[in-house]
Amino acid sequence: MSKSNFSRRGVLKTGMVASAGLALPQYLSAQESGYTNAPGDSEVILGFNVPQTGPYADEGADELRAYELAVEHLNGGGDGGMLPTFSSQELDGTGILGREVKYVTGDTQTKSDAARASARSMIEKDGAIMITGGSSSGVAVAVQALCQEAGIIFMAGLTHSNDTTGKDRRANGFRHFFNSYMSGAALAPVLEAAYGNSRKAYHLTADYNWGYTTEEAVRTSTEAMGWETVNTVLTPLTQTDFSSYIAPVLNSGADVLVLNHYGGNMVNSLTNAVQFGLRDAQANGQNFEIVVPLYSRLMAKGAGANVKGIFGSTNWHWSLQDAGSQAFVRSFGTKYGFPPSQAAHTCYVQTLLYADAVTRAGSFNPCAVDEALEDFEFDGLGNGPTLYRGEDHQCFKDVLVVKGKENPDNEFDLLEIVEVTPAAQVTYPADHPQFAGGALGSCNPGA
Repeated sequence: MSKSNFSRRGVLKTGMVASAGLALPQYLSAQESGYTNAPGDSEVILGFNVPQTGPYADEGADELRAYELAVEHLNGGGDGGMLPTFSSQELDGTGILGREVKYVTGDTQTKSDAARASARSMIEKDGAIMITGGSSSGVAVAVQALCQEAGIIFMAGLTHSNDTTGKDRRANGFRHFFNSYMSGAALAPVLEAAYGNSRKAYHLTADYNWGYTTEEAVRTSTEAMGWETVNTVLTPLTQTDFSSYIAPVLNSGADVLVLNHYGGNMVNSLTNAVQFGLRDAQANGQNFEIVVPLYSRLMAKGAGANVKGIFGSTNWHWSLQDAGSQAFVRSFGTKYGFPPSQAAHTCYVQTLLYADAVTRAGSFNPCAVDEALEDFEFDGLGNGPTLYRGEDHQCFKDVLVVKGKENPDNEFDLLEIVEVTPAAQVTYPADHPQFAGGALGSCNPGA
């Protein structure tokens, strides 16, 4: 179980509530205030649960930077970041409903059990009223379910699996990040234009729910335009050397390798693919190609020159020129000395969206927050006009198709935006087959 660094963050412990002679965690006394971890008059505590170790630790570090920046801006520090560009205009730098924002952190380790344990600790021991974070869909699904049970709002961090707002959706959970279906819908037209409609694809897929839904989404969208899938192979999340998985690709009859890998997994598998000569190979009379469905600047940095010319999709990129994106890039760059990743962006935005929903609702009650976020339309936070759909708590906004830049100007200029896919092209009905089987249920305030 990971330890919350409660004291290191300078937050005063909320203490325990006495009942029948026993010291109980505050969340167990929700009956007194009507909902879990109701804050006092002076401060409110948020829980930031990120991978500080494990294969997604780079994303976790950037998420934590973004959370710290969001807290600074909510409390009136710095230049305010996206507060002035956010269309809602409810946040004024005086905390949330007049309470100073404090926070605690946990390490998910990119493991569902560890993530639940750290989230539970932040709720039960530290009094966190909202949990956010994660860079794994398995973690997001697990923590979202825990928050539903505890009566806490979960503002998902980096989670791309369809399951998060599909079969595992929960009324207390909300996702700003895009999903696997959206990647497939955005990528397919670009891939067809670049590589034609008669390709043969070989998928290497991370063996957990994000990998499964991403493979399904990309496979479905590419097969619909004429591509053939020749093989799909699962790889362990803990794998670091993918040589044994890459070698069979050369003799498979495939002419495209799809790497349904993220973070350090993608860096390692792409590096192995290049070492085996796939980027210089020919197959079926065509140049062999590699596709990375979910990209990030941090992954591109790790993979170096190997990403040049490789297509993928991303939720957001620091080069976007809208006022909100540039305000965030400026704030983040001033504080940390480099541009933010998509993981940082979505975590910063989720924190502001939660604070804004509480402010508009005039209450920290999870059910009031739920009502304020459902079908909320906003702008000014990057990606253009955005809808938080009430049916499944999924955000709908423009999706970016990117590729590795051939001649980057600097160490951060690694991806170029080749297509801004409009939200309408990636929107689907809530009961779409790739999202079937889920039900939001009712908001749980924990009382």
